[in-house]
Order: sequence, then structure tokens, then C-alpha cells
Amino acid sequence: MARRKDHTREELHGMALAAAWRIAEAEGLRGLTARRVAREIGYTVGTLYNVFTDLDDLVVQLIGRIFDALYEELKELPLDGGPEADLRSLAKGYIRFTGRQPKLWGLLFEHQLPEGKEPPEENEAKIHLLLRLMERALGPLFSLGKEAERLHVARVLWASLHGICSLGSAGKLTAGETITTMVETLVTHFLVGLRDEPVKQPA
Repeated sequence: MARRKDHTREELHGMALAAAWRIAEAEGLRGLTARRVAREIGYTVGTLYNVFTDLDDLVVQLIGRIFDALYEELKELPLDGGPEADLRSLAKGYIRFTGRQPKLWGLLFEHQLPEGKEPPEENEAKIHLLLRLMERALGPLFSLGKEAERLHVARVLWASLHGICSLGSAGKLTAGETITTMVETLVTHFLVGLRDEPVKQPA
């Protein structure tokens, strides 16, 4: 078994998150315990808690890595075919990612921080990067000075897409429905609504 002196704090941090990724990928949140992660990297739980504040800290940092992986995949998609083509491209990329990693993606919904504890600013910034991709696709539908409305619409569309994919991954969609067909319908009708009557950001 490795001893603490064998790795730096930064190395232990990366090793623990990599181990947590593997565990969550196979078993979801229920398999993710401090003891399990520590065992995977050959260290004690005490050593793990010298690197992370607690298990919640480890999980929220793992969630940050999931956002990073999704962004790295989506940012490579060409977004120059107009709002409809670009939104469909982003949606398909999102579906592919969540479909490959259903248990890992489930962490975003299953994990709950203790009351009074807020998600780290770093994760909020990573979500904003993802929203910027959707804002870019929506851009041609909004005139200059409508940035707040555009961001609001991107958030609504993101939340809708997020919900459909999560329900599908959990096997909770209505019989006969699929993630792909529901997302296609979402994008189609969402764009029709935007073109017919621009959405105003609520006060």
C-alpha cells in the first residue's frame, strides 16, 4: 500500500477524483464512499480528508469534472448552421454524453449538499460556460441589448434538456417516448415560440 509520502497533495487530489469517477461511472452515488475511494488509491480515509474537506467536497469537485468533460465535448461542435441546426447539434451532443455516462450524470440530481452549504463558485462558472454555447446558438434570434433575455432563454432550454435526459437515463419517461424524440419536439416548438413571440425575462 502506498504511503502518504509517495505522492504530493496535488497528485492525491487527482488520484482521488479519478477513482471517484470510476466508482460513480459503474455504481453511481450509492457506491461512492470515502472508504471506497481511499481504498482505491491505497491510502487511509484520514489521508483523503487531508485533501478534501469531506465527502461532499469530493463529490462537488467530481461534478465539476463532469461539467468540464461535457464542455470539452460540446465546444468541438460546429455552431454555424443557424439556431435550429446548432441547437439540435448541441442537444444531440448532450444526449450522447449523458447516454454514455448515465450513473455518473445521475450525481447531479442524486447528490444534495447539506442545508446552508452552497455549490462552489467554480461549478457555477462551468455551468455558465455551457450556457454560453447555447446562447451562441440562440444569438441570431436576439437583437443587441437583449443579452439578459437570451441568457434567460438559454437557462430555460438547458433545464428542459437536462430534465428530459435525466428522466430518460433513470428509465422514467412515459412508455413509447424516447429522449431523442422528446428533445426534437422541445427544440422545434421552443424555436417556434421564440420566433412568434420573443420571450421577456421575468422581473
